[in-house]
Amino acid sequence: MTTIEGSPDIRLATAADVPAVRAVTDAAYHHYIERIGRVPSPMEADHAADVAAGFVYVTGDPVVGLLVLVPRPYEGRLLLESIAVHPDAAGQGVGRRLLSFADAHARELGLPEIRLYTNALMWENQKIYPRYGYEVVERRVDGPYDRIHYRKRLQES
Repeated sequence: MTTIEGSPDIRLATAADVPAVRAVTDAAYHHYIERIGRVPSPMEADHAADVAAGFVYVTGDPVVGLLVLVPRPYEGRLLLESIAVHPDAAGQGVGRRLLSFADAHARELGLPEIRLYTNALMWENQKIYPRYGYEVVERRVDGPYDRIHYRKRLQES
């Protein structure tokens, strides 16, 4: 089992977790469909491929939260492609623990920066990410999505 010190409840997802990954992602993002006028990209991800590639980390039994973390060593960063917390687990610190895990994982990989993006109409996220040290890099239209791109530069520990 792959875990990071200080985050024993977060583990690398297995093929058996794919249905839960899909369910938690759908539950976390479904309410945005009406607001943004389309299905959010995390809901359309190939969850089985992401799990098989070793990009997905889950927490909870049953799973209540997850991260999709894609190392990009050639760019010197970790891409936090998706974070999802089931609405039933909201307000319990799951998201905070997942974001802390992403920091630790990037450091473990020797990557000094984390990048992520969020849809410009997901304004809740625009309040959350700066509280965890993320700064806006740019706003850019990527295909049908208007996205705000963030980065977090990690301090040496």
